Amino acid sequence: MFATVLVALVALLHAYFLVLEMFLWDKPFGLKTFQNTQEFATASKVLAANQGLYNGFLSAGLIWGLVGGGPQVQIFFLACVVVAGVYGAASVSRKIFFIQAVPALLALGAIYLGV
Repeated sequence: MFATVLVALVALLHAYFLVLEMFLWDKPFGLKTFQNTQEFATASKVLAANQGLYNGFLSAGLIWGLVGGGPQVQIFFLACVVVAGVYGAASVSRKIFFIQAVPALLALGAIYLGV
């Protein structure tokens, strides 16, 4: 049960990232969240939307794993989240590791421990 809750939280987190990146990127909340200027946000809006779409696919895969795909699907998509979080931490900000990869690692641990 605990693993299911953690996987659901990671899925919700990535759905939230989708909304931030696809719809709020150049709005006041998105500007504040990502500490962007309006000029940068306007110039990078299409790239951010693409990134948000990928986060949506991660969320969809995790939801699929929860509603019928099973633990193997959950593990695959959680591993994808971890890889994205590690890459983001190495290329953009170390904070991404803690926001994205750590929750996925906790969910993976819970699945492997069967809790």
